[in-house]
Amino acid sequence: MNAGNELRERPAAAYLATLNEAQRAAVEFGIDPREGPAPSAPLLVIAGAGSGKTNTLAHRVAHLIAHGVDPGKILLLTFSRRAAVEMTRRVDRIMGQLAKGNRGVMSSSLVWSGTFHSVGARLLREYAGRIGLAPGFTIHDREDSADLLNLVRHELGYSAKDKRFPMKSTCLGIYSAAINTQAPLNEVLQATYPWCVQWEAELKQLFLNYVGAKQHQQVLDYDDLLLYWSHMVADPDLALEIGDRFSHILIDEYQDTNRLQSALVLAMKPDGHGLTVVGDDAQSIYAFRGATVRNILDFPAHFTPAAVQITLDRNYRSTQPILDAANAVIALASERFTKNLWSERISSSKPRLVAIRDDADQAICIVEQILARREEGVKLKSQAVLFRTGHHSARLEVELTRRNIPFVKFGGLKFLEAAHVKDLLAVVRWAQNLRDRVSGFRALQLLPGIGPKTAGRILDNVAAASPGRELLAEQPVPESARIAWGEFAGLVEAFGLAGAPWPGTFERASDWYQAQMDRLYEDAVVRQPDIEQLARIAATYPNQERFLTEFTLDPPDATSDESGVPFLDEDYLILSTIHSAKGQEWTAVTLLNAVDGCLPSDMATGSPAEIEEERRLLYVAMTRARDYLDIMVPQRFYVSGQSGMGDRHVYASRTRFIPNALLTHFDQVSWPLPEDPVQGSSESSRKAVDLAARMRAMWI
Repeated sequence: MNAGNELRERPAAAYLATLNEAQRAAVEFGIDPREGPAPSAPLLVIAGAGSGKTNTLAHRVAHLIAHGVDPGKILLLTFSRRAAVEMTRRVDRIMGQLAKGNRGVMSSSLVWSGTFHSVGARLLREYAGRIGLAPGFTIHDREDSADLLNLVRHELGYSAKDKRFPMKSTCLGIYSAAINTQAPLNEVLQATYPWCVQWEAELKQLFLNYVGAKQHQQVLDYDDLLLYWSHMVADPDLALEIGDRFSHILIDEYQDTNRLQSALVLAMKPDGHGLTVVGDDAQSIYAFRGATVRNILDFPAHFTPAAVQITLDRNYRSTQPILDAANAVIALASERFTKNLWSERISSSKPRLVAIRDDADQAICIVEQILARREEGVKLKSQAVLFRTGHHSARLEVELTRRNIPFVKFGGLKFLEAAHVKDLLAVVRWAQNLRDRVSGFRALQLLPGIGPKTAGRILDNVAAASPGRELLAEQPVPESARIAWGEFAGLVEAFGLAGAPWPGTFERASDWYQAQMDRLYEDAVVRQPDIEQLARIAATYPNQERFLTEFTLDPPDATSDESGVPFLDEDYLILSTIHSAKGQEWTAVTLLNAVDGCLPSDMATGSPAEIEEERRLLYVAMTRARDYLDIMVPQRFYVSGQSGMGDRHVYASRTRFIPNALLTHFDQVSWPLPEDPVQGSSESSRKAVDLAARMRAMWI
């Protein structure tokens, strides 16, 4: 053992002491303190809810670096940019502790940390010249992709069909599903879009032309970032080259990967050496995005007999009664990795099954319980109401508003879906790539006097010109638009100048756009803060390409034009879909509508796989709670019109995922409580009415 290793061992022991036995086994796997790390066998960490998954993964990364692994050869893949930032922050903190008084500890700067899509974009930029991509390609968000697909749809004449051809959003959904699931188009249609089966041939032609349009315009859509990456590593030489760049690949939330993501990782590490995946099959709830639980369930078999599995089953979040109930629910799953979460947090309170009459009573009951807990010291922000689908909370939102209780609902428009944000980004995207027809079409029509016809003519001229010879200032525009066009052309051309300062060019574009907003929007004053915020965000990126790529892939969640008046109260209740709640936790959690038809949703019972995912949704909802869990069971609930059936109230039984055999894990209560008998009254003193006799008398 050399001196450097001795120095590293002493502080390492201190920070490893904070981990439990299973966490430490995962962190130290494949690392010999004397010899340092070597590419180890594939490691699968089954991390139960609240088991310290993020902490364990961050410690493993830090432990690898502390024992000599070059941070530049570690690839850390997460499912959001925020998760990557948080993971990097934790690694830096751990490494900072190790570095105190020890100059031999390597820097913890992670060069390759991010989402699958952001890492894919970086690799494609780097290898663009070798795989036939233009290095300056732009990336379309979902709405821009749908717009381009719609242009192709119109050019093919499908919008004029006698029978209604699928709309652009449906077409994009079909295309994306086929890409991410790697399933043939006919299987995707049969399984998810059966009403579109008759259009299979036309959809194939549409997608072929859509791919051609993207290639001609030098744009990639969201799915292309994975698709191109997977095809790149399908080449044996490139797969070996890219795989060798990373001695260790670590993947968070592996249960949320789709077939395409799994395939490209396995192509880079076909023997699994240096591969660590962390996840929980019981929390696989994103099949609608193409994720498949099979990736994590089949991981050990794929690398048999080399794969090693470590299970994290100690929960640091919930009380034991809540875990007992959640364990019982997931134990009925048809296939899973066996684990029973346990906790040292003992409590005498079981989760409650609350029977109520209907959704109106449900809303009143929840509000009363929320206010009661607030009086007991549980802040509103420490309480959450979860639901399967966004519209399930409608009645509750009305009651909260009536009672003047502030709340925040997770969901709604994303930042990039706001019209004013898309306007400015269209200008910047078109300035980066003048062949991006969708961005150009939107950007050009921001100018007064330029409509669709003129915009189309300019884009045709630009597409026909050789690169660098577009001569924007000389494009044919109406005389009334000539001055505005000259200013705009100069703005766009400034982006392409050698040594153009960033973010100075963006600030110039932002100033130009803000001058147009009063003409474009009546509520410009409400929208302007988003444009100012966009400029501040742009300044945090080193260049235009990084900004457009990463901002498109991981935008903020809210916009000024939808947020309304800021809360004057610093406390507010959390409303959230179960999908949005994953990864979160609250002191008290209430689950709406735990009845068949809502959970499982009546739209997700077409196959055993769908039903199993609905079971996992319930499990995820239950394991968000620290101390209190209320599961609401209305006798009837309101359903908004679906499938042409109109609005209606329906009756349903308690969710099938909590059968009678599991009721011992819950306290069963009813609301409202039965009223006490009127004092002084008795059965003998009350007047009896023989309604049965009256019913017979009607027919005598």
